[in-house]
Amino acid sequence: MSELVLPKVTVILRGYETKQVLSVVEQLVGTRVNSIEVASNSPHAMESIAAARKEFGTEVHVGAGTVKNAEIARRAIDAGAEFMLSPIMFTPEIFSLAREAGVITVPAAFSPTEIQQMIDMGADIVKVFPAGQLGPDYIKAVQAPLGKLPLMVVGGVNVDNVQSYFDKGATYAGIGSGIFDPADIEACDAANLAASVRRLEESVVW
Repeated sequence: MSELVLPKVTVILRGYETKQVLSVVEQLVGTRVNSIEVASNSPHAMESIAAARKEFGTEVHVGAGTVKNAEIARRAIDAGAEFMLSPIMFTPEIFSLAREAGVITVPAAFSPTEIQQMIDMGADIVKVFPAGQLGPDYIKAVQAPLGKLPLMVVGGVNVDNVQSYFDKGATYAGIGSGIFDPADIEACDAANLAASVRRLEESVVW
């Protein structure tokens, strides 16, 4: 297990340029939502990760998303990602690379079998994806036989429903389009971005 413990909510950014990513990260400084994932299929994703780590790395946790193979994992580690998430399960090679680099692993799973498989292979956190297709009750149901697990709900999770997942036993949540108005990110609108972060903070029992 890596030493980094993520906050309850991680912001997911996909499809944005480095300047836009940094404008969001800046608004996370000093908040409870001090964790951001940059999807690796975003333009200049690794440059964005490296820039965010350099400018805000002591104040905000920065990770890579959509890590679907070992090559992306290597690039994410080289860029300084503290954690890696995926929409699919990780391979033994990705787990090995992450362990060597001390990077948190957050592979995805959908079924109880997949969740347990990822735990057995050494996942620090298992991303239940797409959680919105399953609902909050699934999180409670799957942990009844498997026990309390470090599960992160992603997909269909937003400011309005995130607490319902925590109420049913989720430990973490990743939220993308359910936090910000994309126009605010595109325009680097600091005031509106900050207001969206405050709204999220107020919607979660920390």
